[in-house]
Amino acid sequence: MDGELFPRERTVIAPGAVHVPDWLGAGRQRELLAACRAWARPPAGLRTVRTPGGGVMTARQVCLGLHWYPYGYARTVVDGDGAPVKPMPPWLAELGREAVTAAYGDPPPSGTGAAYDIALINFYAGDSRMGMHRDAEERSPAPVVSLSLGDTCVFRFGNTASRGRPYRDVELCSGDLFVFGAESRLAYHGVPKVLPDTGPRELELTGRLNITLRVGGLG
Repeated sequence: MDGELFPRERTVIAPGAVHVPDWLGAGRQRELLAACRAWARPPAGLRTVRTPGGGVMTARQVCLGLHWYPYGYARTVVDGDGAPVKPMPPWLAELGREAVTAAYGDPPPSGTGAAYDIALINFYAGDSRMGMHRDAEERSPAPVVSLSLGDTCVFRFGNTASRGRPYRDVELCSGDLFVFGAESRLAYHGVPKVLPDTGPRELELTGRLNITLRVGGLG
């Protein structure tokens, strides 16, 4: 089907979980990609994440505001080069606020007004995956904002009780927005598959970038 004749529509995936296709226009995607490339440079740049059990995440990561490591936050890259984490840019925090309004409406629900102060940027190569997990290290109940650039992925959005069913698979394309909060804030989610060579050619990005914005509430 022709995507212009049959545009993808805003969809409520679960209570508090909303998919807004094509939210970032081409120009904003290019600007965000350029910023991600700058943040990926050392010090405190793109790194491979290792879990306490010895596992290795196939998606590489860089953090802003506070540094996430399994399973907590720090002000330095404690599992990398030890450098201070790069600051959260005010414009990116504002983008998070705009995203919540786009997903939930204006005014957004109560409890969603805190400033976004943490960003996790994950880079997925064609064979990268992300297992089912919860974003549970934050103290704030504010919604998680997820932005996609580059290749399309299968995003699996589950339930709050376990990593298994029920879950729903959603294709996230370049420019898509996904917000989850309220009853779905602690839902398990993951990326079982990236679809290589599906991103916009003009973006000149091989792979997928996911920019996840959070409110830490960590003081």
